[in-house]
Amino acid sequence: MLARKGLLPDGFLLTRLAEDAAQPSRIRPKSQRARFITKNGSCNVAHKNIREQTTDAIVASQGRFLQDVFTTMVDLKWQHSLLIFTSAFLCSWMLFAMVWWLLAFAHGDLEPRDPNEPGPVPCVTSIHSFTSAFLFSIEVQVTIGFGGRMVTEECPLAIIVLIIQNILGLIINAIMLGCVFMKTAQANRRAETLIFSRNAVIAPRNGRPTFMFRVGDLRKSMIISATIQLQVIRRTVTAEGEVIPVCQLDIQVENPLRSNGIFLVSPLIISHTIDRGSPLYEVSAQSLATEDLEIIVILEGVVETTGITMQARTSYTPEEILWGRRFVSIMTEEDARYSVDYSKFGNTVPVRMPALSAKELDQTRGVQDSGPHEGKPQGWGLVRAGRGGYRRGGGRACDDAASKPWYVTTEKEEEKKGQKKTVKLEEIGREIEEETMEDMSD
Repeated sequence: MLARKGLLPDGFLLTRLAEDAAQPSRIRPKSQRARFITKNGSCNVAHKNIREQTTDAIVASQGRFLQDVFTTMVDLKWQHSLLIFTSAFLCSWMLFAMVWWLLAFAHGDLEPRDPNEPGPVPCVTSIHSFTSAFLFSIEVQVTIGFGGRMVTEECPLAIIVLIIQNILGLIINAIMLGCVFMKTAQANRRAETLIFSRNAVIAPRNGRPTFMFRVGDLRKSMIISATIQLQVIRRTVTAEGEVIPVCQLDIQVENPLRSNGIFLVSPLIISHTIDRGSPLYEVSAQSLATEDLEIIVILEGVVETTGITMQARTSYTPEEILWGRRFVSIMTEEDARYSVDYSKFGNTVPVRMPALSAKELDQTRGVQDSGPHEGKPQGWGLVRAGRGGYRRGGGRACDDAASKPWYVTTEKEEEKKGQKKTVKLEEIGREIEEETMEDMSD
């Protein structure tokens, strides 16, 4: 029904089922890794031992939350917030009902009188018991005013209590309305319609291994100034032996605009080229299952309709990264409009890709990764051919020189007019001239 009414694209409710059916079965390790960010974007972090055993520390920790009471109220669950607001109204009504009853008792308004005989003017009319004082307190604070009870000019103190109760009631109403608005307009509510593919893939793109995932927005209202950020969370050991359990490393997102900004008008495939500066440079198909890492995706932007900043998050563990697969196309052009088939949102197809890591691929292509000549070719020409390798200036690959570096000293002989001529040799920037054995014999 939701899909037919247009609230959700047709077929999206079966997207997850289609993704699971299309993906190959993979053996998962027995011990499930702990996630830093869950698939729905919530942080999987438990804060423990915030309160120390001493009394002073307990008071200090509670005071930190009470100093920011508005944020604390917004962070509470709905049932807790409604319970607090209901208790605040009841307590204020009961408190001022007691005050009105005491004023009437002190002024003598509660004493029985003959209705036919005129008596003194009461502070508040028609208050004969605590129940009537409680009803008057509700009428004052919520400004109902049924007309049966009202404050007279007899008691100036009653006028002051009336002013105080009105001010307190306005403060409680303002806090309640503010909390309700902030809880209903939170940024994570808008993120509910931002979807990420269940799995990420690693496939070749433009001759390089590329990490990719898909993101889409179900609403027609756009996300203004949308930016996306990738981070790798992994356990790292420093050179000094310090163990960093959660080390965050940024991943560069490929974008022709040279920024992380995206135009999320239709589902996009976000890619990251695995090059020498990538944290995934040494990850291969075999080592991927044993890697202790988690790739976090953070999408931020401004909601077009409300102007509120929102953030959507998800993460991918090694079990959710598919090697040698790519996403299928889900956008077609129909009746001069672009149509998106969300039922294939997370579907992938296999592609031909070696199981080697990007580092191993670079080594097989002849790119050194260490030593004083880092980045220079081995067994290739002098002119770089794209990202992966090098070629000669004439466009031909080196044949017999592939087994040794191009800078190794070689001797080139020419037969010219029946005489043997020795040419100058170049060895890493310096020239060495050798005399021929024929000249020495002469």
